[in-house]
Amino acid sequence: MRTYGQYCPIARGAEIFAERWTPLIIRNLQLGCGSFSEILAGAPGLSRTLLSQRLKQLERFGVVQSAPKPDRRGHQYQLTSAGHDLFSVCQSLGEWGARWLEIAPEHFDPFVALWSMCNALRRDRLPDRRVVVRFDFTGRPRAERYWLLIELRETEICKTYPGLDEDLYIKAEAEAFIKWHAGQLTWAQATRENRIRIDGSPPLARAFPTWNARSAFAPHIKPVSRTPQAPSDRNTTA
Repeated sequence: MRTYGQYCPIARGAEIFAERWTPLIIRNLQLGCGSFSEILAGAPGLSRTLLSQRLKQLERFGVVQSAPKPDRRGHQYQLTSAGHDLFSVCQSLGEWGARWLEIAPEHFDPFVALWSMCNALRRDRLPDRRVVVRFDFTGRPRAERYWLLIELRETEICKTYPGLDEDLYIKAEAEAFIKWHAGQLTWAQATRENRIRIDGSPPLARAFPTWNARSAFAPHIKPVSRTPQAPSDRNTTA
C-alpha cells in the first residue's frame, strides 16, 4: 500500500480510509452485514478478490475483526471500536455529500436504493405475514425487476422470481424511486406525477410508503447554489 510518508493524522488516516471501496465496506458492516456475501451484495461492482484484500487490510489495521462461523463455512465480520469510530467519518462524509452533491444519472442504480431501503425499513410497521413485492424499474438502459420478500419481519431482495404469490406490484422510474428514498421527492409527488405506480392489495399499498425509514442523510439534503462568484480584483492580472 502506498503511503503519503507524512506523520499528519489526516495523511495516516487517509491511507486507510481513502482506499477505493473501503468506506462502503465500513458502511455495510455498520448496517449489520456480517458475512462476506452480505458485504458484497451491498457493494455492486466490488469484486470478491478485492473485497477479500480490503477485509484483510482492515483486519491488519484493527478496524475489522473476524471469526469462523459456527458451521465453519466462511467468516463473520464486525467492526472493532476503531472501526465504529471510523464509521463516524463515513457519516460526516455522507452528510457533506447529501448537502453539496447532486444525484446524477450515473447514480440511478435502483438495486442500491432497494438494498439501502431494505436495511432501513421500519420493522415495527411491517406486516406480520409473508408479503412479496415486485419492483419493475424503468428509465435505465434495460428494464430491471426485483422482488422484496418479507417474512416474520425479516427481509430479502431476490433477483429472480421467488416462486411465491405477489402481493404488491410497483412500477417506478429508477430516478424517482432513488430520490424518494433519498428524501428529495415525496411519495405523493412521485405517485401524482405517475413516476411511481403501485398496484395490489389496497391495505398493503397504503402501508408501503410508511415502511421506508428513508435515507439517514435525508435531513441534510439542501439545494445547492450554482451561481458562479465574480473573480476578486486582487487575483486579476493585467
